[in-house]
Amino acid sequence: MFLSAYAAGKGTQAELAMVFGVSVGWAEKVCRQQRKSGQAERIEQRHGPVSRVDATGKACLLKAIQERPDLTLAELQVILLEQQGVRLCIAQVANVLKRLGMRLKKSRSTPPSATPMPTVRSGVSSSSAFVQRRRNT
Repeated sequence: MFLSAYAAGKGTQAELAMVFGVSVGWAEKVCRQQRKSGQAERIEQRHGPVSRVDATGKACLLKAIQERPDLTLAELQVILLEQQGVRLCIAQVANVLKRLGMRLKKSRSTPPSATPMPTVRSGVSSSSAFVQRRRNT
């Protein structure tokens, strides 16, 4: 409606924007869009560059994770480089995994570490022992 009224010369973009209840900025964008592409509808914008990891790269990552679920991001980075020829930083590898719905999370079913945690003597913390030694001197 807006574009047909504007094409018929029934007013300026600003006047027609007021009549149709849209912003002047929207009217300018739609008119510019029609001049450039010939389409009246707004084209959805693509944000950012196209990913270098295609469907085969994603399948390669998923296969590697299925074979060895404990792979680190650095190891997955090397696998992508060697098998697909795709060089990514570790953060981008993590982003790809996130888009695939994969999480990097420790399994709660693994046994706890065999290394004992250091304990504090009964009721006496190291800071209170330090304060007592300082007062005694």
